[in-house]
Amino acid sequence: MHTNVISPARKIILWLAAVAMLTLFAGCDAVTLTNLTPPSTPENPSQIYTFSLRLSSRTNTVPPGSIAPHIVIDGRSHDMKPSALGEGLYDFEYQIAAGREEVAYYFLVNYSIEGNNVQTASEVYTEVSRMRIVSRYVLSLEVNRGPVGARISVLGRGFTNQDAIVFDGTPARTVLESPNALSFYVPALAASRNYRVALQSPAGNSPVGTFRIDASNVTISPPSLSLSSGVGQSLTFTIPNPAPPGGTLLDVATDAPESVIMPEVIIPHGQTSVTVTVEGGKAGSGSLFLRGFGSGEITVPVSVSGR
Repeated sequence: MHTNVISPARKIILWLAAVAMLTLFAGCDAVTLTNLTPPSTPENPSQIYTFSLRLSSRTNTVPPGSIAPHIVIDGRSHDMKPSALGEGLYDFEYQIAAGREEVAYYFLVNYSIEGNNVQTASEVYTEVSRMRIVSRYVLSLEVNRGPVGARISVLGRGFTNQDAIVFDGTPARTVLESPNALSFYVPALAASRNYRVALQSPAGNSPVGTFRIDASNVTISPPSLSLSSGVGQSLTFTIPNPAPPGGTLLDVATDAPESVIMPEVIIPHGQTSVTVTVEGGKAGSGSLFLRGFGSGEITVPVSVSGR
């Protein structure tokens, strides 16, 4: 029987190879990386954005002083600093050019694995991630309920005069206050129910929230009008409670636009009534219609005679 004898030198080489393989396998999962950066963030005036990383060591063979986290953005590597929010957290603040909508990046961490008085350099990195810079967004509705005609504010960023608020697809009269604020008048829809509110624009619809339309009543005096062409008559609209900030819009329609001439009806903030002058146009007859109040619609008959 013949037995091969392994020389001392070969034993040393095999031992070193085994140690190296164990070190390599230990380094594969010795450090774990968790990307804490949100996938999208609102645009800010400074154009400075924070990238965050959580780093965890899963073995005591990684000396803490050997850990060096980096972030690679636009092909350039930047050192990350420990975050004040806690141990194992790292941040990097990066200024992005105005108008840019997206940035690609990944994290790279260099560290050492210690074993048998030998330190072996290693590294771990994440996949490429992307962060969107959102220049247009909706923060919130000022309130989430109110009667028909109430003026409600919407806060956000990037609004334009092409934007409109819709209730379950029904447009509401919308006013651009500034790039950071819109307001709308609650449309004349059925009361005592909730509606999905969205911001409609050429780029698509963005959800805003849910709004409940509360029931309300309006008293109109006189209940009918008999006019002459070119002659005006007062018409008073009264609501049970003072109008909210921005006033209450009473969206009055008519089926005789050539016979009835009247201004827009808005009850001022803090008031419970407003009086407008309705003027007779061409001879004819028809009605004024006010939707969303009382049983659903209030009708005021109007007749106009020639002079």
